[in-house]
Amino acid sequence: MYYLALYFYLLFATTPSETNTLTINISNIENIQGNLKLGLFNSNEGFMERDRAFKTVSVKVKSNTEIVVIENLPSGNYAISMYHDENSDDECNRNFLGIPTEAYAFSNNFKPKFSAPSFEDCEFPLNSDQTLKIVLNN
Repeated sequence: MYYLALYFYLLFATTPSETNTLTINISNIENIQGNLKLGLFNSNEGFMERDRAFKTVSVKVKSNTEIVVIENLPSGNYAISMYHDENSDDECNRNFLGIPTEAYAFSNNFKPKFSAPSFEDCEFPLNSDQTLKIVLNN
Protein backbone atom coordinates (compact mmCIF):
# COMPACT_ATOMS: atom_id res chain seq x y z
CA MET A 1 0.00 0.00 0.00
CA TYR A 2 2.88 2.35 0.80
CA TYR A 3 4.39 1.86 -2.67
CA LEU A 4 1.06 2.52 -4.35
CA ALA A 5 0.66 5.80 -2.46
CA LEU A 6 4.26 6.76 -3.30
CA TYR A 7 3.66 5.96 -6.99
CA PHE A 8 0.62 8.25 -7.19
CA TYR A 9 2.41 10.99 -5.29
CA LEU A 10 5.35 10.93 -7.70
CA LEU A 11 3.07 10.68 -10.71
CA PHE A 12 1.08 13.79 -9.84
CA ALA A 13 3.77 15.75 -7.98
CA THR A 14 6.11 15.78 -10.95
CA THR A 15 3.51 16.79 -13.52
CA PRO A 16 4.38 20.31 -14.70
CA SER A 17 1.77 22.96 -14.14
CA GLU A 18 0.08 24.03 -17.35
CA THR A 19 -2.03 26.78 -15.89
CA ASN A 20 -1.45 30.50 -15.77
CA THR A 21 -2.45 33.45 -13.63
CA LEU A 22 -3.96 36.54 -15.23
CA THR A 23 -3.77 39.79 -13.26
CA ILE A 24 -5.90 42.67 -14.51
CA ASN A 25 -5.22 46.25 -13.36
CA ILE A 26 -8.37 48.30 -13.96
CA SER A 27 -8.16 52.10 -13.86
CA ASN A 28 -10.28 55.19 -14.55
CA ILE A 29 -13.07 54.17 -12.18
CA GLU A 30 -14.95 57.43 -11.61
CA ASN A 31 -17.61 56.46 -9.05
CA ILE A 32 -16.68 54.41 -6.00
CA GLN A 33 -19.86 52.34 -5.86
CA GLY A 34 -21.34 49.20 -7.36
CA ASN A 35 -19.40 46.31 -8.89
CA LEU A 36 -17.08 45.60 -11.80
CA LYS A 37 -18.50 42.75 -13.89
CA LEU A 38 -15.91 40.97 -15.99
CA GLY A 39 -16.34 38.19 -18.55
CA LEU A 40 -13.31 36.21 -19.74
CA PHE A 41 -13.95 34.51 -23.08
CA ASN A 42 -11.86 31.84 -24.79
CA SER A 43 -13.81 31.62 -28.05
CA ASN A 44 -15.41 33.79 -30.68
CA GLU A 45 -18.64 31.86 -30.22
CA GLY A 46 -20.75 33.64 -27.65
CA PHE A 47 -18.33 36.53 -27.19
CA MET A 48 -19.99 39.19 -25.02
CA GLU A 49 -23.03 37.00 -24.35
CA ARG A 50 -23.79 37.03 -20.67
CA ASP A 51 -23.90 33.28 -19.97
CA ARG A 52 -21.24 32.20 -22.48
CA ALA A 53 -18.11 33.47 -20.71
CA PHE A 54 -15.37 30.98 -19.84
CA LYS A 55 -15.10 32.68 -16.43
CA THR A 56 -16.96 35.56 -14.83
CA VAL A 57 -15.79 37.76 -11.99
CA SER A 58 -17.61 40.38 -9.94
CA VAL A 59 -15.58 42.78 -7.78
CA LYS A 60 -16.97 45.38 -5.39
CA VAL A 61 -15.55 48.79 -6.27
CA LYS A 62 -13.58 50.25 -3.37
CA SER A 63 -11.22 52.69 -5.12
CA ASN A 64 -10.43 54.39 -8.45
CA THR A 65 -8.30 51.39 -9.42
CA GLU A 66 -8.99 47.71 -8.82
CA ILE A 67 -6.98 44.54 -9.35
CA VAL A 68 -8.58 41.29 -10.45
CA VAL A 69 -6.63 38.03 -10.33
CA ILE A 70 -7.83 34.95 -12.20
CA GLU A 71 -5.85 31.79 -11.50
CA ASN A 72 -5.60 28.33 -13.03
CA LEU A 73 -6.19 29.38 -16.63
CA PRO A 74 -5.01 27.00 -19.36
CA SER A 75 -2.79 28.48 -22.06
CA GLY A 76 -4.72 29.85 -25.00
CA ASN A 77 -6.28 32.96 -26.50
CA TYR A 78 -8.71 35.03 -24.46
CA ALA A 79 -10.71 38.25 -24.64
CA ILE A 80 -12.19 40.35 -21.83
CA SER A 81 -15.41 42.32 -21.77
CA MET A 82 -16.31 44.28 -18.65
CA TYR A 83 -18.53 47.03 -17.31
CA HIS A 84 -18.96 49.03 -14.11
CA ASP A 85 -22.36 48.13 -12.68
CA GLU A 86 -22.69 51.33 -10.68
CA ASN A 87 -26.29 50.76 -9.58
CA SER A 88 -25.75 47.02 -8.84
CA ASP A 89 -28.67 45.87 -11.01
CA ASP A 90 -26.56 43.18 -12.78
CA GLU A 91 -27.15 44.86 -16.15
CA CYS A 92 -25.02 47.02 -18.39
CA ASN A 93 -27.50 49.87 -18.69
CA ARG A 94 -27.87 51.43 -22.15
CA ASN A 95 -29.55 54.42 -23.71
CA PHE A 96 -32.26 54.23 -26.39
CA LEU A 97 -29.58 53.74 -29.09
CA GLY A 98 -28.05 50.78 -27.26
CA ILE A 99 -24.94 52.66 -26.18
CA PRO A 100 -23.81 51.80 -22.63
CA THR A 101 -24.52 54.48 -20.03
CA GLU A 102 -22.26 52.72 -17.52
CA ALA A 103 -18.48 52.60 -17.93
CA TYR A 104 -17.17 49.64 -19.93
CA ALA A 105 -13.91 48.28 -21.30
CA PHE A 106 -12.35 45.50 -23.35
CA SER A 107 -8.98 43.80 -23.40
CA ASN A 108 -6.38 45.50 -25.60
CA ASN A 109 -8.19 48.68 -24.48
CA PHE A 110 -10.18 48.33 -27.68
CA LYS A 111 -12.57 51.24 -28.21
CA PRO A 112 -15.46 50.39 -30.51
CA LYS A 113 -16.47 53.02 -33.04
CA PHE A 114 -19.82 52.09 -34.58
CA SER A 115 -20.49 48.52 -33.42
CA ALA A 116 -19.60 46.07 -30.69
CA PRO A 117 -16.09 44.61 -30.91
CA SER A 118 -15.33 41.11 -32.11
CA PHE A 119 -13.38 38.50 -30.20
CA GLU A 120 -10.46 39.12 -32.56
CA ASP A 121 -10.43 42.85 -31.70
CA CYS A 122 -9.94 42.04 -28.01
CA GLU A 123 -8.00 38.78 -28.25
CA PHE A 124 -4.69 38.27 -26.43
CA PRO A 125 -2.51 35.17 -25.93
CA LEU A 126 -1.98 33.75 -22.45
CA ASN A 127 0.94 31.32 -22.33
CA SER A 128 2.45 32.33 -18.97
CA ASP A 129 1.50 34.46 -15.99
CA GLN A 130 0.54 37.87 -17.31
CA THR A 131 -0.64 41.32 -16.21
CA LEU A 132 -3.02 43.44 -18.31
CA LYS A 133 -3.86 47.10 -17.84
CA ILE A 134 -7.41 48.02 -18.78
CA VAL A 135 -8.80 51.57 -18.73
CA LEU A 136 -12.57 52.00 -18.34
CA ASN A 137 -14.35 54.12 -20.95
CA ASN A 138 -16.66 56.55 -19.18
